[in-house]
Amino acid sequence: MKSAYAGAPSAEVIGRVLDTLSIHGAQYSVHDLGKYSNFTHLVAAEDEGGRARKIVLRRYNPEKYEEGHDKHLCEFHALKLLTARGLPAPRPLLLDEDGSLLGLPGIVTEFVEGTPIELPAEAARWGEVAATAARMLARIHRTPFSQADKQYLMDDDVEVAWFIKDGAVPEYMRADPDGVLVWQLVNDHWGRWSPVEPRFAHTDYWSGNILWRGDEISAVLDWEEAGYGHPAADVAYARMGYFIEGLPEAADEFLRVYEAEAGWTLSDLALFELAASARPMISATDWFAHPYMEEGFRRFIAGAKKKLLANS
Repeated sequence: MKSAYAGAPSAEVIGRVLDTLSIHGAQYSVHDLGKYSNFTHLVAAEDEGGRARKIVLRRYNPEKYEEGHDKHLCEFHALKLLTARGLPAPRPLLLDEDGSLLGLPGIVTEFVEGTPIELPAEAARWGEVAATAARMLARIHRTPFSQADKQYLMDDDVEVAWFIKDGAVPEYMRADPDGVLVWQLVNDHWGRWSPVEPRFAHTDYWSGNILWRGDEISAVLDWEEAGYGHPAADVAYARMGYFIEGLPEAADEFLRVYEAEAGWTLSDLALFELAASARPMISATDWFAHPYMEEGFRRFIAGAKKKLLANS
């Protein structure tokens, strides 16, 4: 069902944004860049002096808000932390906390040129750049953050296992062949990992959120769920994606390169892999366009269960 809030930003909204950024007398075009938890549009403008500027408006869908988590504040703050450290991410320009500028709470960023690797069509290429993606994740995990920063970020050590919060197996996990056992293992072992320094995290690190120019990453996008916590959560989620695409060797390379670059070993990775596996169970039809994808997913779960139980 189409959201009541969907649609391109109005001319009035775009005019306010351009004026705020001192882009005066501009001619512009608007391009839809996607929608789900936010409505994202590229505005390509040329001011009265003939200077070109591309900006991105991200307005957050109130129908997809999560209680206690302000996505626009999270993403804007995360982008400030990342760009201050020189990581490839869109530069944040404006924050609209209450919707007075954009019509909905949201942010404005610079546009970054680049192209995502489309799955499953470009799965082979995604496998080929596994090492580069792993090195970038290690860089992200080294991003420093303070106690004050935590108010904007998700506590991944809690949120990654959202499905155990209520103390009962969700119906979508009961309906999955591995769901009940995954729930039980995560519920029984969650929080019982070896002490580890919490790390800044993306929480949704996969090919669709990475832009490339040739073989180089031009930007990592979509920081509305940025968090902090055990670094294994991001690694587990990325590895699951490789298994689903039929690329277990790339998943293993991703882990080897990540650990070498980061300088630490993820001894509790199996638990986080099982936690990651809950997400596709919510809507298998959205995740598994082909039978081999679910087969890879089942192999991923089986390997994680084996590792966890062997180390228990």
